[in-house]
Amino acid sequence: MANHKSALKRHRQSLKARERNRMMKTRVKNAMKAVRLAVESNDADAAAKALQDATSVLDKAAGKKVIHWRTAARKISRLSLAANKI
Repeated sequence: MANHKSALKRHRQSLKARERNRMMKTRVKNAMKAVRLAVESNDADAAAKALQDATSVLDKAAGKKVIHWRTAARKISRLSLAANKI
């Protein structure tokens, strides 16, 4: 464990950032899951709505550097392809 005042503060900050990142990654996974479920049930309206929500969540995660922007773009592209097939 750190002993210097600045190192202790940095540790506290890293714990907060870790928690924020975990929450955002969970939101990303849940949004992607909603799109996949809508696609599997062949519900075009639900898939379009879920895709719009997932795109927003992925873009926000990429903007906050929780995930890489190219990873977000790839995931959006693949979800879009799946949603547009139905």
